[in-house]
Amino acid sequence: MSLEILSVGPMLSVQDHGRHGHMRFGVPRSGAMDRPAMDLANALCGNPLHRAALEFTALGGNFRAGRTMRIAVTGGDCEIRIGQRVLAAGQSHSVSVGDVVKIGALKGATWGYLAVSGGVAVPEVLGARATHLRFALGGVEGRALKVGDVLPLGEDDGSTLCLRLRDPMPRPGPLSPERPIRVVLGPQDDHFAAEVLARLGSARFTVTPKRDRMAMVLGGATLPAARGHDIVSDGIVAGAIQVPASGQPMVLMADSQTTGGYPKIATVISADLPRLAQMPVGAELRFEVVTRDIAEDILLAERARIRDCLAGLVPASGALLGSGFLLSCDLVGGIVDPEAVMGRDLERLEGEQT
Repeated sequence: MSLEILSVGPMLSVQDHGRHGHMRFGVPRSGAMDRPAMDLANALCGNPLHRAALEFTALGGNFRAGRTMRIAVTGGDCEIRIGQRVLAAGQSHSVSVGDVVKIGALKGATWGYLAVSGGVAVPEVLGARATHLRFALGGVEGRALKVGDVLPLGEDDGSTLCLRLRDPMPRPGPLSPERPIRVVLGPQDDHFAAEVLARLGSARFTVTPKRDRMAMVLGGATLPAARGHDIVSDGIVAGAIQVPASGQPMVLMADSQTTGGYPKIATVISADLPRLAQMPVGAELRFEVVTRDIAEDILLAERARIRDCLAGLVPASGALLGSGFLLSCDLVGGIVDPEAVMGRDLERLEGEQT
């Protein structure tokens, strides 16, 4: 019950929802860069959302299945192949023992996710399986995955159908001027002059190649601090926008440290951080300042939207019925349409069963 890595793309690692409750001890939270995308991949495979999956950037890699399983790739569009079969991203697919899954380059995204039914079952460290590369914590020996790694998988009873979204999950394009990245000012916005604070909300910034799971450095406008760029180190969270002496804003991401000694002009709201993480190098963006109350309302609405999307999963076209689904059907009450059994009308059949 394993998944063997035959080739890898950059920064392939095991991730989940990250570590909670340890930041006061200096342990970063880590976890997926785009949690909604990883949650979708897990849901498509019939997994609880906290199960560990694989995160990659730019290019996925090749993987050999050590058992029959379901897989799903999310985060962005990419070519997925099993032999001569071309599979679609954003829905789950059945994989047989010995099949080699080939995942190509991401299109329109930076971070991709491969979930497998049962989840990746590497040992937990401090309550999570997520990898923090700089701390060498979690995952497989705390490092990026490499060719030859064999990943243990969790239990899977095989009863879940291959699934897809009933309706596409809307993800606003990163270049859309109608959808700025929203921020809450502070905690050190008083280090910056009024005209610099105004520039934060009016200037165009660009995503530079200086980025990883720890931070993204933005180009374009600079944000000089009138009161200097050194402060007594204090607590910091993912989304915080630090401004070093260069004036180039640096947005901290999933693997951010727990304290920082540069003034933080603002913090990206939680609902927009995954979208920022997915922006490609060279993309332009602008910020919009909102209040904390508005940020909380946006987060609640985003969580409800994602919950509704995941609740709307339906059997994928061509999916085969598993034993768990058949046992849930009233087969005594009548004969099931054979076309429905073959997956051509599974959505209608599911509606009749509920």
